[in-house]
Amino acid sequence: MPALHALRLQHLPGDALTPGDGSLLAASAGGDRAAFDAFVARHQDALFRYLRTVAGNEADAEDALQEAFVAAWRGAGGFRGGSSARGWLFTIGRHAAALAAPHLVDEPDALVPLDALGLEAGWGAEPAAEREADEDGLLGQALAQLAPAEREMIVLRDLEGFSGEEAAELTGLTLAAMKTRLHRARLRLVAEARRLHA
Repeated sequence: MPALHALRLQHLPGDALTPGDGSLLAASAGGDRAAFDAFVARHQDALFRYLRTVAGNEADAEDALQEAFVAAWRGAGGFRGGSSARGWLFTIGRHAAALAAPHLVDEPDALVPLDALGLEAGWGAEPAAEREADEDGLLGQALAQLAPAEREMIVLRDLEGFSGEEAAELTGLTLAAMKTRLHRARLRLVAEARRLHA
């Protein structure tokens, strides 16, 4: 019988035996440092990339990262599983970044009509121009030119893969407002890439 059990485990995907974030946080709440270390290892790189975008520089991002994990350790017992643990952690990180660089978080958008953004982005242009910009590495440069709130939307949705609902919750926006901000950010990103490519 034990051989059969072992055989079944060999056919499970690798992640099936890995504890989920909720389990790691529950164990962390009970004082399990190894569980928290596993949670940190799983999320620290993505959280740092996000915080660097929100805070605007590596030093503030490192401070916010440290503060976020300290707060997550202290608050692990407060995680109830109503949302993803990753989203919960990113929200904590966002608040930590706001303390490190308050002038960069929740910067109000300068409202520009969508038609003007579309023209600036070159609606109707050949997709080849976008591929060329990507190949030249201009999208990274263009991303750096965006306002912090715009960069945050691009990073959350397009680079870190958060769902619309998660990104809205994390930023404190309604889903509709998040979609509008993301749309504007994408248009500005394309416009910046084209400007840099010219």
